[in-house]
Amino acid sequence: MPGPILDTLRGKRCEIPPVWLMRQAGRYLSEYRALRAEKGGFLDLVYDSEAAAEVTLQPIRRFGFDGAILFSDILIVPHAMGQDLEFLAGEGPRLCPRLVDEPLDALTEHPERFDPVYQTVRLCRQRLPDDVTMLGFAGSPWTVATYMIAGEGSRDQHDARSLAYRDPAAMQAIIDRIADRTIGYLRGQIDAGAEAVQLFDSWAGSLAPDEFARWVIAPTRRIVSEIRASHPDVPVIGFPKGAGEKLPLYALETGVDALGIDETIDPEWAAAILPPDLPVQGNLDPLLLLAGGEALDRRARHILAAFSRRPHVLNLGHGIDRRTPVAHVEQLLRIVRQEEG
Repeated sequence: MPGPILDTLRGKRCEIPPVWLMRQAGRYLSEYRALRAEKGGFLDLVYDSEAAAEVTLQPIRRFGFDGAILFSDILIVPHAMGQDLEFLAGEGPRLCPRLVDEPLDALTEHPERFDPVYQTVRLCRQRLPDDVTMLGFAGSPWTVATYMIAGEGSRDQHDARSLAYRDPAAMQAIIDRIADRTIGYLRGQIDAGAEAVQLFDSWAGSLAPDEFARWVIAPTRRIVSEIRASHPDVPVIGFPKGAGEKLPLYALETGVDALGIDETIDPEWAAAILPPDLPVQGNLDPLLLLAGGEALDRRARHILAAFSRRPHVLNLGHGIDRRTPVAHVEQLLRIVRQEEG
């Protein structure tokens, strides 16, 4: 039985929009922190399928969200492509060798690193209620490439943007390889039980229009086309954070089934400018969820009203802040579900 998220992503408008939150499984939950302390490092948790499934299911048990998002990371793809990966406390991820220093062909691939993730999806789908949608995901090629090239995150993606200008053939080879592996990875998640998938392009906003068309739109279009060819009933959500005025072009040219919208976008503008039948997802500011109170109430109601005439999945404009009080998530759900609080 399809749940409300699948219905919405397939174009149905629900009177009460379904809801899930990016990074809904994670550090703001005490049960996650307890399991993390028991299991050790982040990658240890991701590659332990039983533990990762438990983390994925924790927010479903606590809040009854309409979708469960796989607990994993977008950098599993470069790890499987042969880069070493570690997460440093307080500093974030590190990948080596950096592709700014070493050629792509120097990497030795390890596709078996995808296997525990597929098993996590299987376990989650077996244990979820039938009407809760199992969501898989991957990073979009541009965003993944920025990490692979620089070896870490950066504010302006300087190394990747410079390489794209200086040696577009080298950048194209990197983007193409990532797209190839991402297609296989998403197909593996779908075969394991994912019912919809999201492409996270967290650094899409750093590119000029021509570069956006080449490094964001083109590879996304290819991935969407390939997934649709093999799994035509599985919706693909595109989330190009920071795309701004380029959102309508992204929606038109990538062919995504639904469009994730970040918190910087005016929902009334998006509702007016985007194709009227296109499902949208978003776009509450994660810091408003952190703040709570009247400001959260007012903005959530504004978003719900702006998107009330189209298929809409209520979500955040990016990932939930680890300091977010559980009570504020409960407040948001009461607003969305029109419950007295």
